[in-house]
Amino acid sequence: MTQQAEPDAIPADATTDGAPEESRGASRDAAREDGFGAAFCASMATLCVEAALAGTIAVLVLLSREHDGLPGNAFVIAAAVLVVALLTVLISGFVTAAAVMPTLALARRAARRAGRAEGPLWVLGAVPAVSAVAVTAFGGVAALGSLSLARPSAYLLWWAALTVALMPGALLARAAARRLREGRSARTARRVARYGGLAWLVTAALGAGAYGTGLVSVYEPPRLEKSDLAGMWSDGRGGKVELAPDGVATARGLDNFVWDGMGKDRPTDCDGSGSWTAVKDGGTVQGVSLRIRSCELSREWSVSGTEKEPRIFHEIGKPGSGKRYVLKRVATHDKGEK
Repeated sequence: MTQQAEPDAIPADATTDGAPEESRGASRDAAREDGFGAAFCASMATLCVEAALAGTIAVLVLLSREHDGLPGNAFVIAAAVLVVALLTVLISGFVTAAAVMPTLALARRAARRAGRAEGPLWVLGAVPAVSAVAVTAFGGVAALGSLSLARPSAYLLWWAALTVALMPGALLARAAARRLREGRSARTARRVARYGGLAWLVTAALGAGAYGTGLVSVYEPPRLEKSDLAGMWSDGRGGKVELAPDGVATARGLDNFVWDGMGKDRPTDCDGSGSWTAVKDGGTVQGVSLRIRSCELSREWSVSGTEKEPRIFHEIGKPGSGKRYVLKRVATHDKGEK
């Protein structure tokens, strides 16, 4: 007897997993046409390189400027570098998702609406627009948090800085996506990391050479004697304190920062006389201990500036706030006790 095939019978040479294979192939083709992953990785690599170069240059410049000193513990330095590196990767991913990829999408949409081919000029035009939106959004959140608006020049500066920072990442991300859509190998992120690493090594070597040869010197606090502290010191706003060679201090309108119970130090004028002594460490003057009885001022001031233009200061507010009350020497007494 001849066996007839059922109408819905599956041919013997057909495989049950044919459809999934076709769908997987379609997914791969779609990913290749889109190039999202390649663009994202290229942008992150570019932003990381930018951050590394900018951070290295900033450190090299700040070493020659006034600073509070470098940590001497190698473990602390290594831990700080590791934490900064991890934060850089995380922030680069966030910036890529929040700004670079929307920039590419905006450039594509604008080019399609204009009936033109998408080119790098469309990306360059989209970057300032996305930067403006980002600055407006984050500036609005910051203004709500502080209940005050920053100066217009500050927003303009942030917009310009963000625009310049995003342009390389956006252009290289577009190039990586285009290469993948054209069926070429997209190794943009690897190239950026390789050449960016070389650029960082060159920058670090040039900086180390500048400091090592003495072309640029690392900042050191002024080395003062007790007699160098005697004289008139002013905050430039009418507040003064005179340190006499015999240890007597006389304040006129000096700001005395008093805790107001609301989380801030409020300045009040301090007038009166008291005493001062030099704070030494290993025979070197590190600061001034100032006591004015009439206004209950009791502070230790650190030395900064240079030997020609010394300054004394103390922190304002919470520790590590970065805010300082600074006095500059405007007159000196004849040198006496050292």
